[in-house]
Amino acid sequence: VILGPEIVQETTEKIKMIREKMRTLQSRQKSYYDKRKKDIEFQEGDHIFLRVTSTTGVGLALKSKKLTSRFIGP
Repeated sequence: VILGPEIVQETTEKIKMIREKMRTLQSRQKSYYDKRKKDIEFQEGDHIFLRVTSTTGVGLALKSKKLTSRFIGP
């Protein structure tokens, strides 16, 4: 049985180890994502479609989501 300051020290060491592992895993996931990420470039005159969602704020928002257009485009 561990009592007093020993349990506090053990807990803080475990927390430090967990944070370190989380940092390494996050950096690994970032590198995986960055390898596959492609920047999209458009030229003037290209025809594109914009997805309409409540978060993008593109287009008019209707109260009924069933009747709204999913895309805005040519």
